[in-house]
Amino acid sequence: MNKTRLKNFAADVLTVLLALGVALIISVFVRPTIVNGASMENTLHDGDYLIVARQAYLNHSPERGDIVIIQSSLEYEKSDKGKLIIKRIIGLPGDKIEIIDSKLFVNNQQLQEEYIEGDVTPIGKIPPEGESIIIPEGYYYVLGDNRCNSRDSRDDKIGLVSNDDIKGKAIIRLFPFSDIRSF
Repeated sequence: MNKTRLKNFAADVLTVLLALGVALIISVFVRPTIVNGASMENTLHDGDYLIVARQAYLNHSPERGDIVIIQSSLEYEKSDKGKLIIKRIIGLPGDKIEIIDSKLFVNNQQLQEEYIEGDVTPIGKIPPEGESIIIPEGYYYVLGDNRCNSRDSRDDKIGLVSNDDIKGKAIIRLFPFSDIRSF
């Protein structure tokens, strides 16, 4: 091999190694995700393309308002079990959640949710109307922004979400291009 071929070969190997390194970093730290369904309308829409930070909670806990990807244990249908779902964190460990007169209260304060449009009537069984629950350590209360069309913590088949089931935090919507935004 002459020197030019050797240089070209070395450059090609370096390019491949660099591409593999970038792919590895992306696959470990971020996850592209496509929204499937209407449970997060009007914040997210069916078909939106998101970038999810897989390691977002390595150094700190999820916060109220975070939009998270959850490994569902939902068992309505066999195809649903293990499915990834996207919801917003409403209740943190230690929080008291109540539904009074169809209004959502966290720690005795009515939750102000600017991201919800239209009917905000929280429906579901958890907690029952007029009763409260305290979120245990290591668990979160999550809701879809489209409260009338969301299977979430109000549903006894989903209930509270374990910290271990949170697989990442939505950090940016990349598509549609006219609606790019960070969260």
